[in-house]
Order: sequence, then C-alpha cells, then structure tokens
Amino acid sequence: MTTTMPIEQNKNDLVDLIQRVLDEAKVQGATAAESDVGAGTGLSVTVRLGEVEKIEHERDKGLGVTVYMGKRKGSASTSDFSDRALRETVKAACDIASYASEDSCAGLIDKELIAKEIPELDLHHPWPISPEQAIDIAVECENCARNYDQRINNSDGCMVSTYSGIHSYGNTHGFANGWKWSSHTIDCTMIAEHAGKMQRDGWYSKCRDHNDLQNIIDIGTEAARRTVQRLGARKLSTRSVPVIFEAPVASGLFSAFTTAISGGSLYRRASFLLDKLGEQIFSDHMLIHEQPHLRKALGSAPFDNDGVATRPRDIVKDGILQGYVLSGYSARKLGMQTTGNAGGVHNLIIEPGKETLNDLIKQMDTGLLITDMIGFGVNKVTGDYSRGASGFWIENGEIQFPVEEITVAGNLKDMYQHIVAIGNDVDRRGNILTGSALIENMTVAGE
Repeated sequence: MTTTMPIEQNKNDLVDLIQRVLDEAKVQGATAAESDVGAGTGLSVTVRLGEVEKIEHERDKGLGVTVYMGKRKGSASTSDFSDRALRETVKAACDIASYASEDSCAGLIDKELIAKEIPELDLHHPWPISPEQAIDIAVECENCARNYDQRINNSDGCMVSTYSGIHSYGNTHGFANGWKWSSHTIDCTMIAEHAGKMQRDGWYSKCRDHNDLQNIIDIGTEAARRTVQRLGARKLSTRSVPVIFEAPVASGLFSAFTTAISGGSLYRRASFLLDKLGEQIFSDHMLIHEQPHLRKALGSAPFDNDGVATRPRDIVKDGILQGYVLSGYSARKLGMQTTGNAGGVHNLIIEPGKETLNDLIKQMDTGLLITDMIGFGVNKVTGDYSRGASGFWIENGEIQFPVEEITVAGNLKDMYQHIVAIGNDVDRRGNILTGSALIENMTVAGE
C-alpha cells in the first residue's frame, strides 16, 4: 500500500476553503481577516536490529483564522472543515477579538506589499513508497552500518520517512494562494562499544525529492564511521584555543544570529544585536544572504506567512549588518517595512570559502573540532554562549583523539567578529546553509 493524498490537498479546494472562511468572517463583523490551511499525508518506518519497531501513517489537516475588529485581534483554529465547524471557528476568533485590547500595529499587511507573482520552486516530489519498501530500505541501511566494524554492537535504529503536503494562505485584500511541498528523510543511528565504554552517533539525509537522497550505503557507512570514531574519547583540561564548528553544528551559530536580528527580539529589546544596523558585526570577509527561490531547497517559499513576496537579499555584506528579519507586525512595531520574513528566514546562506574541512583543520593546526553539541546555553540578550560539546582534539593539523564532556564558551558578538573562515562543506539539510566555521579563539572548559 502506498501513501495517498487526501482530497483537501487539491490547491484550488484549499483556496476555495480559505475564501469561504474569509467571507464568513466579514459576515460576522470582522473588518479584516486572514487564514492559512495545511494538509498532508506521510509515512514513517523505523527498524532496529533488523526488526520493524514502528510504522506510522500520517494524514492531517488544519485551518487557522485571524480576524481583526479594527485594531483588536482574535485567532482560532480547527481540523474540521465542515461548514458548521468553520462558522464556529470564525465565531471563536471574533469573540476573542471582541475582548482583546487594541493594538495600533495589528492588522493585515498593506495591500501593495502582497505577492503578485508566485514562482514555481519545484518543491513537490511525492515518494510513492509502500511500508514494505520503506522497511527494506531501512533494514539495508542499518545492516550496512552494523557490518562496518565489529565494535558496533547495537543500534538506535534506522528511520525512513516521507511527507507530502500543501500550504495555502489568504486574506481579505483579495489574496489567496499556496504551494505543494514534500520532504523525505533517511536517518541511521549506531552504538559502538570499546573497553567497556559506549558511544552513539549517526547520519541522515533529507531532501524535497527522494531521488536526491544520499545513497543508503553511504548513509549507513557514515553513521557507522562517525560512531566508531568517537570511541576512546577523553576529557580536556581547561584552555583557550581555536575552534572549528563542523557544518552540521555550525548552523546553530547562525540560528542564534537570525533570532537576534528578528523583529520580535528587537522590538522587545531582547537582543545582543540591538541597534546594530549598518555596523560591523562579523569579520569583513563574511557574506550572509537569503535566497528564498532556490529550486528544491528545504527553506524555499514564494511568499511569507503574511502573503508578502519573498526576495533574495544580503543580510550581512563585508561583515556589516544590512537588514533585519521582519514580519509585517514587527516592522510596524519598529517603524520599518517588512522584509518578507513572517515565519522566519528562507534559505539563509553563509557564503562558503574554498577551503575543505581538512583545509580548515590544517589551518587551525592546534585546537578543537566540534562535531556534536548538548544543551541550549545561549543568552539572546547578552550574547553569552556556553554549551556542552564533543568532538576531536587537533594537533599539527591532524586529528589526535576524540574528546567529550567539555564546554565551549564565549560571547557571540566576539565569536562572529573572529570567524576566520567558512568551509565549502555546506550542509544543505535545513534552512540555514553553512559550511564548517573556524573561530579564532574560544574557552574550552574541561577537567
């Protein structure tokens, strides 16, 4: 049996549904309204030690509506698309609005900012895979990892998942549109043991199109290699050294950056990058830009959650902050104009250099390569950064031994200023696309 699409996933049906909700909002006295609808189907299979552990079928849908009574706002949601349920959902939103306080910044985005053209971004590639086929893929991937090294004696399993859905949005400015999308993942995690101590690690591939997924043999091999490589991990004494954040963990550095320049943090004055527009916040070789129209990319979107057209733009150029990340509401709070980022950034690209990860290791000569992080020790008001980490100690430009139970600490303002290089090993499995990042100096706390 293959996954099938629910009838609600016809784009025109959802646009019609949104229009019915908006019309009902007007009937119930709203001066303006907006609505978003999502629907989709998915399949997820997990095997462990060659046995099926879990098979999950997803089939979900949901609708949210926000109404405005002048400058008062109310929101409600439902997963029932019957006429009665839609009327009751609109009524619930109107009731909330009637009791809400006025907010001078509330309301729809200005009509002239609404997206007028919807580019085709090639985001929808359903994977017609049966549970049996998914099980076979997961078993083969896990077996490849388990057979890599005799020290791999257990598994946290291998998961194969696929999801295909649609997102639509509309408002009473006469806008209603949406797009279909898909996402597929193969994820394998192994456990290895040596001298009575165990280590766990893994690897995954994630794409819009299942044909672009990494080969399952390569996924299993990489999961096993990373697991075995961690065996024999030691602790370090406290020291200050250069640090490389491997690409999969480097994205966290730039996630903290987008939070700091987002409208919500700025108008609440809860950001370590407050009032830094036009100032140098990164080293001068850094270019960070948003590319929302990359075909098949996981962060691509033709318009944001306000219905504003997304557009490519530089956020940091020559290390200087060029712009914030603003929705319509946060832009009004700040007396600025939306940047088309209601809902966040779309494909934030940290422009890579030409160096491979090995080049960065040789350039660093002596220091720490971080491959995994624990916890969320980032103070978004001060920029203070302190997180648990594990990885590898580097000397003479080569890996010497794995390390664990350490903490890396610094302040993001200083860390951004002292990024020496970004590697060309760009991790494309998410919305922040970055290679490994070499930082000149950080405190590593250990024994």
